[in-house]
Amino acid sequence: MSRCYYEILEVSRDANNDVIKKSYRKLAMQYHPDRNPGDTEAEASFKEAAEAYEVLSDAKKRQIYDTYGHDGLKNTGYSGPGSSEDIFSHMSDIFGDLFGFGGGRQRDPNGPVAGDDLRYDLEISFMDAVHGVEKEVEITKRETCWTCEGSGSRPGHKSQTCPSCRGRGQVIRSQGFFQVSSTCPQCHGSGQVIVEPCTDCSGSGLVNRSKKVNLKIPAGVDTGSRMRLTGEGEGGRRGGHSGDLYVIIHVKAHEFFQRDGQTIYLAYPLPMVRAALGCEIDVPTIEGTASLKIPAGTQSGQRFTLRSEGVASLRGRGKGDMIVELQVQTPTKLSKRQKELLCEFDDLCCDQEEEGFFSRLFHGHLGRQKKKEEVRED
Repeated sequence: MSRCYYEILEVSRDANNDVIKKSYRKLAMQYHPDRNPGDTEAEASFKEAAEAYEVLSDAKKRQIYDTYGHDGLKNTGYSGPGSSEDIFSHMSDIFGDLFGFGGGRQRDPNGPVAGDDLRYDLEISFMDAVHGVEKEVEITKRETCWTCEGSGSRPGHKSQTCPSCRGRGQVIRSQGFFQVSSTCPQCHGSGQVIVEPCTDCSGSGLVNRSKKVNLKIPAGVDTGSRMRLTGEGEGGRRGGHSGDLYVIIHVKAHEFFQRDGQTIYLAYPLPMVRAALGCEIDVPTIEGTASLKIPAGTQSGQRFTLRSEGVASLRGRGKGDMIVELQVQTPTKLSKRQKELLCEFDDLCCDQEEEGFFSRLFHGHLGRQKKKEEVRED
C-alpha cells in the first residue's frame, strides 16, 4: 500500500507550493544516489520523494489525490514516474524547477523557431546626444531564407525525423542510477534532419544579408541608453518571427561641456580684474549663448546656475539646468607697466588687509592668554 504523499514530504495537507518545494529539496539532497552509492533504501526514498513532489506540485494532480487518493490518480492514467526514460524526464523537470537547471520539458522540436536578438553599438557626438539626431546604419545579419522560407530543405522536399533521437531533439545517456539528457549531436536539438538541403542557405534556413536601418535618436540620450527595433534582429525559421535589434548608445566626451543626467557643467575662465570689478559675460550653452552677470569680488570656484539650459528629459519633463563654475585666472606674463600698476594697487590695499588680519590674530591670541591667566588665579 502506497504511503501518503504528505507524509513522505513531511508537510501538512494545507502546505503551499513553497513549503512543499523546500521540503522536497531537503529530502532530494539527503537521499540523492550520488550521496548514497549502493544504498538501495536511499534510492527508493529518493524515487518516493520525487513521485510525491511531482503530484503535490501539480495543482490538478493534487486536487485528484486529495479527493480520491492514489486510486483516483490511477484512474486518470497516472502510475508514477515509472522506470522508463520518462522517469528521468520527470525528474529533470523537477530538478530544473528546484535548482535552476534542466529547464522543464522540451518544446516541440519541429515547431517555429524565433530569430535571435542582435546588438549594435553606436557612438554619437555630445551635441547629437543632447539635441537628438537621425542616423542610418548598415548591419549584416542572418535573415530567413527566401528560397526555403526558413525550413532548410530544398523546395519540394521535406526534412525527416532524426534517427538518433527519434524526433525528441534530446539523447539520453546513463550515468550510474541517473540518465542525463543532452542535445542530440546529429540534429542539434531540432528533431529533424535535412535530407535535401536548400542550395541558398545550405540547410540552415538563414542567409547573410546587409541592411540599412534608419535610427531616430531622441534628444537626451546618454551613454548606456538602449533603443529597441522590433523585428530587425535575425530571421526566424520554420515560420518563427524575427528577433529584435538593440542599439546601445555611446556618447563621445565634449571638449568643454560635462554632463550629469540632465545637468550641464561648464568651467569658465575669467580674468582676475573682471572678477574683482564684476562684469557681464556671454556664456556658451548647448543651445548657443546666455548672458550671465558676475558680481564684484567673485572668487575662483564660485558657481552660477542657468535655469533650463541643460538637457531635455527623455520622458518629456522639461530641461535640466546648466552650472557655470568660474575659474579666476591670475596673469603670468606682465609688462613693465602692468607690474607697476599692480604694485601700486598692492600698496593701496595690502596694508589694510594685513592690518585687519594681524589685528584679528593679535586680539584672538590676547583673549586666549587672558583666559589662561584667569584660570591659573582661580
